[in-house]
Amino acid sequence: MFEYILRLLILLPLVGGMAWGSLWLWKRVQMGVPLVGGATKTRAVEMIDVLPLGPGSKLAVVEFAGQRVLIAVSRNGITRIADDSQGDFHAD
Repeated sequence: MFEYILRLLILLPLVGGMAWGSLWLWKRVQMGVPLVGGATKTRAVEMIDVLPLGPGSKLAVVEFAGQRVLIAVSRNGITRIADDSQGDFHAD
């Protein structure tokens, strides 16, 4: 019985840590964050902010060519809602 409890005390935190680590890694991969530090590459499109609205849908502000664009992202596709050049919105 002592052996069983000892194995449980050792393996339970190990399995929990592996589960937490895999979820943390999945989240980083989904967000597109580089896993390894290094030289940063300049991208043409930059994600400024994201607001989740529900399962599978979100609002996002992206910057492209010096302009900020508000887009709606859903399972059905991506829709441009507004951009800076038209004066539709102002993001501080």
